[in-house]
Amino acid sequence: MPRTLRPGQRSELYVVDVTSGEHRLVFSSSDILFEAPNWTPDDVLIVNGNGRLFRVNDGLEEIELGGVPDINNDHVVSPDGQTVYVSADDGHLYAVPIEGGPGRRVTNDRGPGFHHYLHGVSPDGKTLAYIGLENRDGQRITNVWTIPSAGGADVQVTDDEFADDGSEYSPGGKWIYFNSERAGQAQLFRIAVGSGEVEQLTDDERVNWFPHPAPDGSAIAYVSFPPGTEGHPADIGDVRLRLLTNDGVRELTTLFGGQGTMNVPSWSPNSTQFAYVTYPI
Repeated sequence: MPRTLRPGQRSELYVVDVTSGEHRLVFSSSDILFEAPNWTPDDVLIVNGNGRLFRVNDGLEEIELGGVPDINNDHVVSPDGQTVYVSADDGHLYAVPIEGGPGRRVTNDRGPGFHHYLHGVSPDGKTLAYIGLENRDGQRITNVWTIPSAGGADVQVTDDEFADDGSEYSPGGKWIYFNSERAGQAQLFRIAVGSGEVEQLTDDERVNWFPHPAPDGSAIAYVSFPPGTEGHPADIGDVRLRLLTNDGVRELTTLFGGQGTMNVPSWSPNSTQFAYVTYPI
């Protein structure tokens, strides 16, 4: 079931300028819990809510998903801006025209209980990076997978018992960034496409999720939870948005939120801003 707002709670969509640090409120609602902003190549923001997808203008303008089941907060826009790929509650990924229309299922049946959670698309638009969730002997296992955006054979990128999430391509397509518990609590990593070489990017006391590389490669935006946090829960305090650059880690803001705040690629096309959602009560 789609998440809903708690009594007295609001969804607030912000854009932050990474140079000045200025935060600008774009849209607020006390009626719908919207999540996970994407930015299209022509500077339009997209969010999900109530199992549906919306573009943000003066309000929320629904994008028709043409027969696709209710969606969650894992969706990405193709590099050419013509298609939005969504994760649906039936466990599959779908491609939908950005202006709305019939949906096309991309993913294969991988057995009962296997779910696909979309996080990234390659710079050439030919490949989707997703998290595959499966049950092995009663244990929930998540790994990084890829699949052609036109449909085809899946490729398993990681194969281990550690919790992996947030798989997203680097601007040049050489790396897939992700968060993983392979170092204990969740930290940021990247894995080289093809060779499988893994590099750890963060190592601190906080629980770090969802690395989003800027389109120009200048920084990585991510969500940082308090020490000891399990998973990426909703509606908690001391959630921080951070930038990882060549000069180190930079704090941008602290908010009340978590799940839905910044699950998917949310940088502006020119790499000067990114969008996020907070859920104040």
